[in-house]
Amino acid sequence: MNATAPNTPFWLCNGNADTLFSKLLQGKPPAYRRELLPDSTGETQTAYDFIDSPDPDVPLLVVFHGLEGSSRSHYAIEMMKAVQRKGWHGVVAHFRSCGGITNTAPVFYHSGDTREIGFMLDTLAARYPKIYAVGVSLGGNALAKYLGEQGRLNRAAPVKAAAAVSAPVDLAAAGTRFDRGLTRLLYTRYFLNSLVPKARAFSRFSSAETRPARLQTALSLSQCKTLGDFDDLFTAPLHGFADRHDYYRQSSCKPFLKDVAVPLLLLNAVNDPFLPPEALPSATEVSPSVTLLQPPHGGHVGFVSRDRGRLNIEWLPKTVLAYFDATATP
Repeated sequence: MNATAPNTPFWLCNGNADTLFSKLLQGKPPAYRRELLPDSTGETQTAYDFIDSPDPDVPLLVVFHGLEGSSRSHYAIEMMKAVQRKGWHGVVAHFRSCGGITNTAPVFYHSGDTREIGFMLDTLAARYPKIYAVGVSLGGNALAKYLGEQGRLNRAAPVKAAAAVSAPVDLAAAGTRFDRGLTRLLYTRYFLNSLVPKARAFSRFSSAETRPARLQTALSLSQCKTLGDFDDLFTAPLHGFADRHDYYRQSSCKPFLKDVAVPLLLLNAVNDPFLPPEALPSATEVSPSVTLLQPPHGGHVGFVSRDRGRLNIEWLPKTVLAYFDATATP
């Protein structure tokens, strides 16, 4: 792929600076049309925020957000605005409990929940004959893993092409980053302040027969210092994993990249503070269908660029949509 790296200003070449500054460039969300649709368990509803094109025959681009993200995350807003300018349909598909919708299912969402990814894509494929998909961070890992699973089983995925952006392809390596140093200091409390209240209110821990477990879990959750602690206490046991290490091992998309059979752009900045550069996949670790794009700068879903003297976060949607256009060209 002939893509240029973002024109990152020198004072944003630090991955943390690029990551945090990108949020300051977030624009006003487009006028979404929201639908509440069942999840894969049939026991809760999830939010789909649509952008509708006047042309019913154009493709749909679906965005799977990151940890505690939504259609109002900076990357989702920019992607949907770009889709709108292109004249396509667009949708941000929210995971359980996200987008302001209470989760009443017996499970939460996590980095390896490919069952939910597949269900969402099948739901949309019933309406739209041509779909492109973008997964960001957690959503990128889940999407890439899903595509690898489908390829391994020789099943056709309902997407023409996909992109995984800033995906933590090796969750154990990402977990190590999050549990120590500057990454822990800058980001961990931000995520825990959102995740812990949701976990405390989770229906699994609120029924009378599980009240002792709920009280014990609530006490433990209040003492979480890292995302690893949270995954040990909540994510792993809730979804049938032995512990966080088992969860990370089974849910990482990296081992599945050799089996991806549809065009997939795997975009990771080398200076992403959420993932050490040595964990990034090489060309020998992916299938011929996977295009690796690893610019030196961009942080975690930052990719701030200076164009014509103006700082913006338009490089990401332009690059992804250019890749989709290239895959559609014979």
